[in-house]
Amino acid sequence: MPTQFPSAPPAHACAPALHREPLNPIDEDQIAAYERDGVICLRGMFDANWCSLLHDAALEVMASGAGRVREPKLGEGAGRFYSNVYLSDLDERFRKLRDESPAAAIAAALMRADTVRFFYDQLFIKAPGTAAPTPWHNDLPFWPFQGNDLVSIWIALTPVSRETSGVQYVLGSHRWNKMFRAVTPDYDPRFLDESLELCPDYGAGEGTPAMQTMSWDMQPGDVLCHHPLTVHGAAGNQSATQMRIGLSIRYLGRDVRWDPRPHTMSLRHAPGVAVGQFPADDVALPPVWTRERGHLSTVA
Repeated sequence: MPTQFPSAPPAHACAPALHREPLNPIDEDQIAAYERDGVICLRGMFDANWCSLLHDAALEVMASGAGRVREPKLGEGAGRFYSNVYLSDLDERFRKLRDESPAAAIAAALMRADTVRFFYDQLFIKAPGTAAPTPWHNDLPFWPFQGNDLVSIWIALTPVSRETSGVQYVLGSHRWNKMFRAVTPDYDPRFLDESLELCPDYGAGEGTPAMQTMSWDMQPGDVLCHHPLTVHGAAGNQSATQMRIGLSIRYLGRDVRWDPRPHTMSLRHAPGVAVGQFPADDVALPPVWTRERGHLSTVA
């Protein structure tokens, strides 16, 4: 069955084909829930036009083999777990997401930020019948930064459920202020910092029994937003028919500091700032939205 997308709002002769603002407002209760839990699901933030555009772009980029592709070797008949980063370097449709989409305004609201900078975008695709899990982790150990204002906006481009590898979170785990060992799906040794504790498999009941885990059934256009220290993971895609496509875009706010530790990802351009400074480099981390002006058009 083809993926069903949420309806687009009625079009007008002079209206843009792609809306720039979230379809639904973000209120103070939702911001407070994000701050308390380290994650929130926001419903129906992208319309059918956005979802269709990005869904098609995701499949075409995967088919092309271009970019920083990461795929664990799963063996014949074991499915496929594909990821890729810096998609906006590869396809104009992802540049539209970066420059013109509601995602930046969502990030600004949740971080209470007056300016947001683009960090990177990332695609996650699990084919039907892919048993490979997403190991439990938090994101900050992968990244050459410190700070709280590093929000990830995970956009569902297909229906998502626990069966199809919906992301699970440990609510409030960002307040532990703890970094776990970074583990990629293909167990890339470049990220393995053995000085950090391996994250328990909370999906299998490891860790403290009182931990509250949460996942959401989602439709295309719904988004998950999470803090860089919120612990999360996902099981395999048990569906025999439904591919799971999630597209993350990550933004920086005001309290972030440059911290290029070993075992962190390499950026396309290293910020030209000293360690411990705010990464105010408009080439490496371009500003894409301000409260005063909305979307900017200065992205390189």
